[in-house]
Amino acid sequence: MPRSKEIQNQMRMKVIEIHRSGKGYKAISKALGLPRTTVRAIIYKWQKHGTVENLPRSGRLTKIAPRAQRRLIQEVTKDPTITSKELQASLASVKVSVHDSTIRKRLGKNGLHGRVPRRKPLLSKKNMKARLSFPRKHLDDPQDFWSVSHYVWHKSNTAFQKKNIIPIVKYGGGSVMAWGCFAASGPGILAVINGTMNSAVYQKILKENVRPSVCDLKLKRTWVLQQDNDPKHTSKSTSEWLKKNKMKTLEWPSQSPDLNPIEMLWHDLKKVVHARKPSNVAELQQFCKDEWAKIPPQRCNRFIASYGKRLIPVVAAKGGLTSY
Repeated sequence: MPRSKEIQNQMRMKVIEIHRSGKGYKAISKALGLPRTTVRAIIYKWQKHGTVENLPRSGRLTKIAPRAQRRLIQEVTKDPTITSKELQASLASVKVSVHDSTIRKRLGKNGLHGRVPRRKPLLSKKNMKARLSFPRKHLDDPQDFWSVSHYVWHKSNTAFQKKNIIPIVKYGGGSVMAWGCFAASGPGILAVINGTMNSAVYQKILKENVRPSVCDLKLKRTWVLQQDNDPKHTSKSTSEWLKKNKMKTLEWPSQSPDLNPIEMLWHDLKKVVHARKPSNVAELQQFCKDEWAKIPPQRCNRFIASYGKRLIPVVAAKGGLTSY
C-alpha cells in the first residue's frame, strides 16, 4: 500500500493540546478530521518519548557517499550525454563500487533523469546572431503587423531539408512532398510536388499558388511572403523572379523552424493523414489536400495572434534554441 501523507508537526501539537484539555480520542478525531488510530499514535509517542517529532529511523546506508554523489552530479552537468556505465567506471576509479542502476536512482533523487534528447537544428554563431537580430527587430511590433493583412506563412519542401517534408508514410511504399501556405485568415493552397525540386520548380509553385492563395484569403495589398533560406528560395534566379513579380519577402534567420508557425500545421497534417491510413501514394496525396483544406481558420488565427510570444524566448536564449 502507498505510504499515507505525513501529518505536520503543527497538527500533531494541536492533538496534544486538545488531549491535555481532557478530550478523548474520538473527540479529537472529530475536531481535527484525523483517523482515531493516528490520534492514538501521536499521543502514544508524546507520552513515551516526550515529543511529536519524527524519531530517528533505521535503514540501509547509501553506497554512494555525499562526496561521490557530488562527483556524479558534476560529471553529468559537465557532459549530459555520459552513460551510467561510464559513471560507474568513474566511481570505480576512486574505489567506489556500485551497480549502474544505483547510480541512476541516485541521480533521479537529485532531479537528473535519463531522457531521449530533443532533435534541434545545429546553430552556428552566425545563425544565433541572425536569430537574435530578428526578434529584437520585431519584438515591439503591434499585433496587426503579424495579422491577416500582412503575411502569408509559406514553406517549400525539399529533399535536402527533412523538416520541410510532409508525412513520409510507409503505407503502400510511397511518400509525398508538398508546398503550403497560410495566413491568419486560414490555410491557402497545398500543392503536391512531383519530381526533383530546383529553383525553376520552386518559382513555378509560387507562380501558380501564391497569388491565388492571397485572393482566397482576402489579404490586403500589403501582404509579405515568408520563406526559409533554402538555396532554391534564395538563389539568384528566384530572387530576380520575386523582384520581377513584386513579391516582397520577410527577412528570415536560418535554422529557425521554431520561429515558423506553419511547423505546427505540418504536425497537425501528419497526424490526421496518418490516422486515415492511406494505402497508396495517390490516396496519400488526396488525403493531404483534403485535410489541409479542413484546417480551421481559427487555428491559423491563434498561431498568428500568439506569434509575438515566440520571439521572447529567442531573445532570452541570446539567439539559441527554444522549446518551440
